Amino acid sequence: MAGGERIRLYQPGSIMGYKRGKSNQTNHTSLIKIDGVNSKPETKFYLGKRIAYIYKAKTERKGSKFRVIWGKVTRAHGNIGAIRAKFRKNLPPISLVSLYCKVHSVANAQTTMPALLKI
Repeated sequence: MAGGERIRLYQPGSIMGYKRGKSNQTNHTSLIKIDGVNSKPETKFYLGKRIAYIYKAKTERKGSKFRVIWGKVTRAHGNIGAIRAKFRKNLPPISLVSLYCKVHSVANAQTTMPALLKI
C-alpha cells in the first residue's frame, strides 16, 4: 500500500425491503443486499457488524445536514448473500426508494465515519 492511499472502512449495500410473510410485514427487521456478497457463507463475516443508514435532511443539526440511523447485522437471509438487520429506530419507508446504506466492518464505527457520503 502506497503512502496516502485511502482505505475504505465500509461496504455499500441496497435495502431490499422489510422481513415479511405472505400477509404480514415486520418493520423492525430490514433485508439488505451487500455489494459483492453473493452467497450465504460469505455473509458470516458481516454478522454482528454495525450498519448505518445515512440520509440527508432539510434542516441542519450539529453543523451537518446528514443524519444516521445505526443498526446491527443479525443473520443471513436466503442463499443470495442478503442479510437481516435491526436498526435502533425502524427505517422510514422512503429508505426503500433511496436503496443505499453502508455496512461498517470496524468495531468503533461511530467514530470512523467515511469522509465521502453517497446518498
